[in-house]
Amino acid sequence: MKKMFQEADDQLKSQILDQIPTPVLAVNSDLKVTYINEAGRMMLRKPMDKILGASCRDLIATDQCGTEDCCMLKAISTGNAYGARTEISTADQNIPVEYSAVPLRNEQQEIIGGVEFLIDITDRVLYENRLREQSHTIREMSTPTIKLWEGVLVLPVVGVVDSVRAQHMMESMLNKIAETYSKVIILDIHGVAAVDTAVANHLIKITKATKLMGCECILSGISPAVAQTIIQLGIDMESINTKSTLSDALLQAFIMLNLEVKQKI
Repeated sequence: MKKMFQEADDQLKSQILDQIPTPVLAVNSDLKVTYINEAGRMMLRKPMDKILGASCRDLIATDQCGTEDCCMLKAISTGNAYGARTEISTADQNIPVEYSAVPLRNEQQEIIGGVEFLIDITDRVLYENRLREQSHTIREMSTPTIKLWEGVLVLPVVGVVDSVRAQHMMESMLNKIAETYSKVIILDIHGVAAVDTAVANHLIKITKATKLMGCECILSGISPAVAQTIIQLGIDMESINTKSTLSDALLQAFIMLNLEVKQKI
């Protein structure tokens, strides 16, 4: 009678696990599959007799399999739960997943294997990729290095300058300098409403980096409020060539390149 109730209880547990919409599998201490629910069988697209007894790495291969990063190995060896994000390879597809592994214990609380739960995050990864692409596009639009004249570039800056944007500005400017062999670049900050110590230090680093590329940097568009802030902060800007307006900066660039603009009569 006890055995019958035990079998009924095991059947109920199996039915419950089959209702879970994500793959669940159990392995023994040798990492051989001892159980898999319906979602797992659907993901593997294999009959049960091809799954049970097979090595989990032969069914669900990842870069972590057989390494110290394998969550199942860590769960079995330490008795703790572990989780990670990876990509699994089945017979005919690659699936990005988040998975968790927990130790499987018997009635004596001895570890006899492990249980693994997998969540397909394909839609999330696609969404994250779209966000990265949009972020990259926005950064490109917010830091357009423009060829204003032969040998002269301009980068108009609008909005807030943080460390990430400053790094992107520097990369954009240096790449454009290398591409066009320009000798002068104008960094116009007319659209920057506020400057603090961090922003000023970013600007100084950018001008030094461009000089290492053999290109002189002119900083233009410094408003009275920004100029006053720089003085109050005690930031040394003497090494930077500054002009109040973009037109003044362009005129200075022409002088540096020995160019002269004459009005046509």
